[in-house]
Amino acid sequence: MLLAIDISNTNIKAGVYQGDSLVADWRVATDHHRLSDEYAVLLRALFAQSGLEWKLVDGVVLGSVVPTLTATFVELSRKYLDCDPVVLGPGARTGIKILIDNPREVGADRIANTVAAYRKYGGPAIVVDFGTATTFDAVSADGDYLGGAIAPGVIVAAEALVQKAARLNSVEIIRPRSAIGKNTVTSMQSGILFGYVGLTEGLIARFQEELGPAKVIATGGLANLIAAETKMIEVVDIFLTLDGLRLIYELNVDRSEKR
Repeated sequence: MLLAIDISNTNIKAGVYQGDSLVADWRVATDHHRLSDEYAVLLRALFAQSGLEWKLVDGVVLGSVVPTLTATFVELSRKYLDCDPVVLGPGARTGIKILIDNPREVGADRIANTVAAYRKYGGPAIVVDFGTATTFDAVSADGDYLGGAIAPGVIVAAEALVQKAARLNSVEIIRPRSAIGKNTVTSMQSGILFGYVGLTEGLIARFQEELGPAKVIATGGLANLIAAETKMIEVVDIFLTLDGLRLIYELNVDRSEKR
């Protein structure tokens, strides 16, 4: 079994693969202060809850945008699973070219998304990831990473609005009945949801002006909510990042070799 772990600033997503099949997945809140032993206890409990034996894991791949937690999970992998993990970063084989000014600036999740989008859907493609940040990434016809755009994430923007406006409170991010809100709550829901739909459509349109016709794939926690409001998103693939990590692992490790 392969354990793929995607560490972001807000959530940690983990998935277990048997061959090409994702057999279990979990999402937990990112805690920058939790130790490797504590994460090991949490993961072991999640494996048990899913009826899986975590000692059967014979490979680990990490994609992380939180450097301190990268070291934490490398330690966990070596100490508890007896695996030297593949860490997506400088030196890791990805099978793609990163055609921007400084390739080291690109987050591991965006590289994994590019790899998975091209392998699963072909190119050219545009990947929109609704996470802590809302990222837009352009994939060439040959599968290379061309660059992208970064906007505040939906939740981040909503929280900033509440923090900066004394008379506004947090609201559930759901679809209101109409764009014209009839009270403060529905007005905020309209501005947040439909505002991000407009942002998404606007950036996709600009990307397509430069890239040409391209398949649009969405991923991330709010992908389904946004995709339901626009015809410009063609595919929602919640497991795109984990699938990309699995593909990158296979490029870096011969699975036929024993530990």
